[in-house]
Amino acid sequence: MKITDEYEILKGKRILIVDDEEDVLDSLTELLQGCDLDRAKTFEDARELLENNSYDVAVLDIMGVRGYDLLKIADEKNIPAIMLTAHALTKEDLLRSIKEGASYYAPKEKMHKIGKFIADVLEAREMNMNIWRSWFDSLGNFYDKKFGGTDWRDKEQEFWKEKLRDWEA
Repeated sequence: MKITDEYEILKGKRILIVDDEEDVLDSLTELLQGCDLDRAKTFEDARELLENNSYDVAVLDIMGVRGYDLLKIADEKNIPAIMLTAHALTKEDLLRSIKEGASYYAPKEKMHKIGKFIADVLEAREMNMNIWRSWFDSLGNFYDKKFGGTDWRDKEQEFWKEKLRDWEA
């Protein structure tokens, strides 16, 4: 089953996927059949694509492709970015990604759920809703386990209170 069969909102969406690992690009391409995809393996190629095209979503690796620099470009062009990472899976990188404008922060080990992540982002934007509530509902338990319990947000309590609150429509 194609992911677009499960998530109607993804059909025909233009998505940029960026990763320095060919197998990750191949997996994402397979998972996102039915979407209009552009792929990039380098920062330079991704920057050129971002600067010259419009995308519904960008899926960005952090390491190896200067993901934060690409996030800045995507944010300036109002392109929602999903940070998909294996090596930068830290509290610090999570906070940095959010503060620098990412719409989602996901581990590569959950890459098989990329359709849901993208659908969440698109639906939240369409409905002017808080994407981080949906993110936390989907991945909060993962990060609680990864970061050693539920107290990992305590140091940044006010930040998380604001990020996870429900927005008034």
